Amino acid sequence: MIVSAVQCDVSAPEKIAQMIGGNAGSDLYVLPEMWNTGFTVNPQTDAIAETEARAIMARLAAEQGSAVGGSMAVRSRRVAESQGHEAESEEFRNRFFFAEPDGTISHYDKHHLFSLAKEDRAFVAGQQRIVVSYCGMRIMLLVCYDLRFPVWSRCNEDYDCILYVANWPTLRIETWRTLLRARAMENQCYVVGVNRTGGLFGGRSAIIDPYGTVIKEASADKEEVISADLSMEPLLKLRKKFPVLRDRDEVEVKKLKD
Repeated sequence: MIVSAVQCDVSAPEKIAQMIGGNAGSDLYVLPEMWNTGFTVNPQTDAIAETEARAIMARLAAEQGSAVGGSMAVRSRRVAESQGHEAESEEFRNRFFFAEPDGTISHYDKHHLFSLAKEDRAFVAGQQRIVVSYCGMRIMLLVCYDLRFPVWSRCNEDYDCILYVANWPTLRIETWRTLLRARAMENQCYVVGVNRTGGLFGGRSAIIDPYGTVIKEASADKEEVISADLSMEPLLKLRKKFPVLRDRDEVEVKKLKD
């Protein structure tokens, strides 16, 4: 599977389409966290309707003939029953969409909300890990702050690659670079980390192999696309030769339906 990390600043769909079109040939293009607005804790102003977000991602995937992934702040309606009556309320999610060219769309809601910036007060946390099967590879979807929590990211022999999309600041960029490699090594998986660039954000998107070796890394301050061909053969060979995952601690990750 050829995967491309699309490192950019806040971008309109038309610009994203141009960046992808200028780097044709990949099976999967991954965009940063909240690529259309930038990280926000004011979703009442910046979030778009979930139906609109899905349509944007679906259109990008269909136009490119490839899967496209990335997160957006979305607004959705929740209907709950209270005292025998249905009550409708508005809620917001930092939602990672994974849109396939055939129209299939999966999504993951960011679980670890960045409390330091009060993201946890503005958004509803997701409670379920999501693994997507695509091009013969099992891919887990995670967002930014999730990177700091190895238990949530732990491979239970249920995925082969992690996608992390982020708005990670330059101030802590070495943490980003180190943790991406750590997650690849400890889980014996590929890791694709796609970060925003521009302003306070530090770029350094990267594609990393299961040994923790950086295959490709983007610059700190340039909008660019980096690509690599990820193969299952060396991954399976490593897991067979050095089966670390068989000796992992059995830590149950709570899984709840949203």
